[in-house]
Amino acid sequence: MNVDVLAHPAEEVAPRLLGSVLTCKTPEGTVSIAVTETEAYSGTADPASHAYRGRTPRNAVMFGPAGHLYVYRSHGLHWCANIVTGTDGIASAVLIRAGRVIEGENLARERRGEKVESPRLARGPGNFCQALGITGEHNGADLLAGASVTLSEGESAPAALIQVGPRVGVSKAHDWQHRFYLAGDPTVSAYRLSPRAKPSAGA
Repeated sequence: MNVDVLAHPAEEVAPRLLGSVLTCKTPEGTVSIAVTETEAYSGTADPASHAYRGRTPRNAVMFGPAGHLYVYRSHGLHWCANIVTGTDGIASAVLIRAGRVIEGENLARERRGEKVESPRLARGPGNFCQALGITGEHNGADLLAGASVTLSEGESAPAALIQVGPRVGVSKAHDWQHRFYLAGDPTVSAYRLSPRAKPSAGA
């Protein structure tokens, strides 16, 4: 993956990441997952973004440079992975919501549970990180430097299959059309409207 592909606003990069591959190497083995669902978060211009109120120690990675991994804990339970995009100094990131395991399925299943069906191994941002082996230790990792976590281009998603819709489970700016996914792919997570969501103005 070339950094130039990522050096654009999150809403432009998010659909381009469909079909790209995240790989994580750990002492237990290697898992690779092809991305099938993403969500764009536009930094200080986006009420749903962690960076909406400015830079903090927690969200500093979101402010660049592009190509790094921003990892956070959701509801104190699950790790979620975001790929930093855009211009250095301006917060922008793409949440990886779901994917298809293409390498290391046995290891992914050990992490997720022996009875979990293949399409569900990396469905949902928390499950994606669990299957891949991503934790808070990977926050700030350079995905383009060939370290333990890497991002590669994979197979380009056919434009006809790329669908756009509102974001899942967020209460603010939930109706922004910043969710991108592959139509009909069984690994894509189900849409869920937050019970706290209210209509909002914006993109």
